[in-house]
Amino acid sequence: MSIIKQKEKGLLVVVSGPSGAGKDSIINEVVKNEAINAWVSISMTSRNMRKNEIEGVHYFFVSKEEFETNIQKNNFLEYAEYNGNYYGTPKHKIDEYLNQGIDVILIIEIQGALQIKELIPEALFIFIMPPSMQELKNRLVKRGSDSEDKIMKRFKRAYQEINEVTKYNYVVVNDVLDKAVQKVTSILLAEKCRTDRIEEVFLNNPEEEIHEKLLDNKVFKN
Repeated sequence: MSIIKQKEKGLLVVVSGPSGAGKDSIINEVVKNEAINAWVSISMTSRNMRKNEIEGVHYFFVSKEEFETNIQKNNFLEYAEYNGNYYGTPKHKIDEYLNQGIDVILIIEIQGALQIKELIPEALFIFIMPPSMQELKNRLVKRGSDSEDKIMKRFKRAYQEINEVTKYNYVVVNDVLDKAVQKVTSILLAEKCRTDRIEEVFLNNPEEEIHEKLLDNKVFKN
């Protein structure tokens, strides 16, 4: 029996960063680690599906009208408008996973992340930073999925988003993917060791009885 009992509820993890910083690539590798017990929430968006994206895997793709209907029904934990499209986190299943002791990872826009910080300040917030603005621009261009105008809008917005980094608990620079994955994994494991996650300390256990017997027998006395 362990001397401490940790809180059984899972940890809500919010991951943000500029478009092209590599958020999805990092988290996809992090959750492959057997030491990480996490579920990645799937966001809903009104933007068009990109090449190689899969419905229900990368996003739930809906029309703008359907998204707005979900807003009216209060079906989102958070939502935001980004480059003319809606993005949001459906409430469905999040509490279910957290109550099972499974961590829930949200990969969301900064506007939505700040909404969650107001609602759930105890959540863990991780910001993914590109190694340089030039590299960020290169990644956006290499995608080949956006027009030049959209790329410039994303690039300009990245400057604004990076200014929000101090509102997060951790920042990870994604220069080498493997190193960034290792850092995020270490953060998640370390958070499980925080003292505020201890629910109870058991002192009346066999180890404590052994300790008392040793003292009674003067084992530690000269």
